[in-house]
Amino acid sequence: MKRSGFISLLLAAALLAGCRGGGRPQEAAEPQLRPFPYPEVPAVYSDPQERREWVLDHFWDAFLAGEGPCDTGAVLGVRHSDVEGQVALFTQELEKLPLPEAQRKMRHFFEQVEQRQAADTASHFYLLMEEIVSHYLYDPNSPVRNEDLYLPYVEGLASSPYTRDAARPGYVYEAQMCALAPVGSVAPDFRFTDARGRTHHLRDVSARTTLLFFSNPGCYACRDIIERVTAIPGIDGRISRGEFAVVNVYIDEDLDAWRAYEPNYPRNWYCGYEPDGLVRSDRIYNVRAIPSLYLLGEGQRILMKDAPVERVVSWLQNSQNQ
Repeated sequence: MKRSGFISLLLAAALLAGCRGGGRPQEAAEPQLRPFPYPEVPAVYSDPQERREWVLDHFWDAFLAGEGPCDTGAVLGVRHSDVEGQVALFTQELEKLPLPEAQRKMRHFFEQVEQRQAADTASHFYLLMEEIVSHYLYDPNSPVRNEDLYLPYVEGLASSPYTRDAARPGYVYEAQMCALAPVGSVAPDFRFTDARGRTHHLRDVSARTTLLFFSNPGCYACRDIIERVTAIPGIDGRISRGEFAVVNVYIDEDLDAWRAYEPNYPRNWYCGYEPDGLVRSDRIYNVRAIPSLYLLGEGQRILMKDAPVERVVSWLQNSQNQ
């Protein structure tokens, strides 16, 4: 679900004018539904940065204070799809903040959800928010997935008395996995073997920026990533100058299939398979689906983890112009 332009305009309206009830208009057939209620910024906040900070701290207040049906079509009287859009918006705005601050705000969001459920324990509200946030922040196919921002929410799910007992072990495991290789940490090292049998280590790749690409031979999404990265203007020059490198690694076990497909990979990339099963064991990286992209910066510190290709390509294109 990609609504970045639409929801950015909504946030801008909230920042500028308080945006009273600025969601979609109610339809005549559904009079019980209400638009998503945006926070009204107090007049005392005049600085744009202060207003943005206030909006993010109070983004959910009016919504959580409201009443209305909680079912497959609505959450507290707001259309389900509208709530999904606000989760996407909230996530995209948090991504602009330093990670500790963004995680603090996400943790506060979970605490608000938990408090709202405590006020009406018979409601399906908590479960609906659980499903929406888990889907948008952790599903491998979500365009706004972000494990570092999901971590404080799933830690709450793992310990909350309102989480279903049957679901709790899964959330405990997800919290453990999201804590692996966080943004800002040095990418965990591992060895990989190329088609000529030579052993390499991730730590020995000395480029200023490295794209760590976990792929499978011939998968459609992997081919799309290859095409999009190789099409970035000037990317081959950056590779030849040692400024940028791609480490393309196969972590599964069908080595015959990998060797048969390996000649299709770009010749100026590091391409190999991981022989130890260390990555596949979920001990150093949380590779939940293939393909998976990690963008590494200076000192191989993680800039993005399991990032959508759109974000990676945009970053690489913008860094070319800096």
